[in-house]
Amino acid sequence: MFPLTASVLSRRPARLAAIGATALIAAGIGIATAPAASAAAAEPGGWARVAHLSPDTKSVDVQLTALAGGAVVYELDDVAYGAVSPYIPLADGTYVVSMVPSDAADGTQPVVQQSIDVAEGEPLTVAAYGRNADLKTTVFEDDLSAPADGQARVRVVQASTVEPTVNVDTAEGRPIARDVPAGAATDYAAVPAGSWNLELTGADESATSAVDLPAGSVSTLFVLDDARGALTAQAITDSATLADMPVGGIHTGGGGTAVAAVNPIGVGAAAAAAAVLGVSALIAVRRRREVEADA
Repeated sequence: MFPLTASVLSRRPARLAAIGATALIAAGIGIATAPAASAAAAEPGGWARVAHLSPDTKSVDVQLTALAGGAVVYELDDVAYGAVSPYIPLADGTYVVSMVPSDAADGTQPVVQQSIDVAEGEPLTVAAYGRNADLKTTVFEDDLSAPADGQARVRVVQASTVEPTVNVDTAEGRPIARDVPAGAATDYAAVPAGSWNLELTGADESATSAVDLPAGSVSTLFVLDDARGALTAQAITDSATLADMPVGGIHTGGGGTAVAAVNPIGVGAAAAAAAVLGVSALIAVRRRREVEADA
């Protein structure tokens, strides 16, 4: 883990910032499917979400399978590059996250699989990252503790394949995160809420990004590749307020419409978070294919 420098962000006049550089590959998530028997997690429980961070891996369908009994407890369709799913409420236990190409035939082997241990009150992010030929997965432990009044909390996840390590600084050159390697996350840092101009640099590439960190929010800044193969970043609001923990609204980064599972906290909270970030999100739910047409 790589600590952020908490007090060195440079504020600019408050306005709703565009998230990430232009030309970020449009990302989205298709209809999320919750089998009737497991649409709501038993209490107590935790949460997990899925991030597709591999720039040359096509859209994938995601399944979460309970290790005990092997039941599929959740599915997400058409998860595209740059998309981060809503938090999915899950009962305590061990699960396997599998990803297969969205247009693959039934029975196709997953391109990645990752086991996760869900514990009471603990949110997790499962990420697939790297180039398709060397696809990797990792699990980040999220911390959605509320910041102090007027503050926001933020961390950096380095998922770009353009540079092996990335620095994040303010527009004035003050360091935020240094030499963050691919697949790593910094610690969270408390910063004054507001809009910020950031600079992303590696050994050969650099880019600028504008992010908005609302008061009371907890966010992750994902460093990614844009459509031209350059550095870019998008900010995901993990939790807008303590009462919203965790917020599940989908964030698409480069624009476009995303369809996601209903937020376990409620549609209103997710929509509010999306509005703050200037992202269009469509939330829908459908039941799983009625036990394969009663077969």
